[in-house]
Amino acid sequence: MELHANARLSVEGRRLLCRRVRELNWKVADAAFAGGISERRAYEWLARFDAGETLADRSSRPKSSPKKTPASVEAAIVRLRTLRKTASTIAAILQMAVSTVCAVLARVGLNRLSKLEPVEPANRYCRRHAGELIHLDIKTLGRFRRPGKRALGQGADRRSRKAGWEAVHVAVDDATRLSYVEVLPDQTAATTVGFLHRAIAWFARHGVIVQEVMTDNGSAYVSRLWAATCAEVGLVHIRTRPYRPRTNGKAERFIQTLLREWAYAATYRDSDHRRAVLPEWVRYYNTQRPHGSLGHKAPMTVLAAA
Repeated sequence: MELHANARLSVEGRRLLCRRVRELNWKVADAAFAGGISERRAYEWLARFDAGETLADRSSRPKSSPKKTPASVEAAIVRLRTLRKTASTIAAILQMAVSTVCAVLARVGLNRLSKLEPVEPANRYCRRHAGELIHLDIKTLGRFRRPGKRALGQGADRRSRKAGWEAVHVAVDDATRLSYVEVLPDQTAATTVGFLHRAIAWFARHGVIVQEVMTDNGSAYVSRLWAATCAEVGLVHIRTRPYRPRTNGKAERFIQTLLREWAYAATYRDSDHRRAVLPEWVRYYNTQRPHGSLGHKAPMTVLAAA
C-alpha cells in the first residue's frame, strides 16, 4: 500500500491511536496530539475503526467516469497498437486527440513499442576456466581539481571548468571475475591496444592465459589496429550485437561496482587523488571482497581453487 506523501501516520499508527482511545481510555484530543494529527482527523479514524473498515488510504479515483474512453474504442486502440502504429497514427485513424490515445496506451501498458515484444529470457553464461574469455569495457569520468556538487551537495558550485576527461579501462575474467583496471587519458585505439597488452601480461603473471576477448562496438575495438593486435597475440575477438550491453554484462556490472565503491564512494581532493586510490581498491576487490555470483568468495580465492 502507498501512503500519501504527507501522511502523518502509517496504518499501524492509526490503529494504535484508535486502540489508545477505545482500549486505554485516552482522550481523543490527547491521542490526536500524540499522533501529530488534528482532533477532527482522529475522530474520522475512530469512526472507520468502529465500523470495521480498513485504515489504509482510500483511492481518490471517482466512482464513475462518464467521459472515460469507451471500452470498444480502447480495444480498437490496442488492436492498432499491436500493428505497431504510433499514437499519432492511431489518433488520425480513429479521429481522436493524440493525448487521449497516449493516455489509453499508458493505462494498458503499451506506451512503448518494446512492450509489444515478448519478454526475452535471461541468457546467463559462464566459462569454465580462467582466461577462456575476458570482458573489456571503458567508462569515461570527468577530471576535477576540487570536490564538486556530487560530494558537497547540489547547492555547491565548485565546478572544475575545462578539467577534461579520463577513461577507466577494465578487463574482467568471465570465469573468476578477476579484474584489471587502469585510468588512462583517452580511449583511442593506440591507448586501448596498450591497455590490452598490459592486461594480458597482468593476467599471465597470475597464471591466466587469455584466449578470447569480448568488447562492445566502440571505435577503438573496431579499428584496424585492434584487429591486427588481436591477430598478432593470438586472441579471438568477440563483439556484442549493437545496443546489446547485456551481452557484455560482467564488465558492465563491474563498472557499476567500481563507480559505487571507488569513484563516488569518498570525497577526493582531486582526480589525481581518486586515481591514486584505485590500485588499493582493485586489490581489495580481487582478494577480499565477496562476490555474489562466486558463492560469496573473492576472485583470487576462486582462481586458487581452480
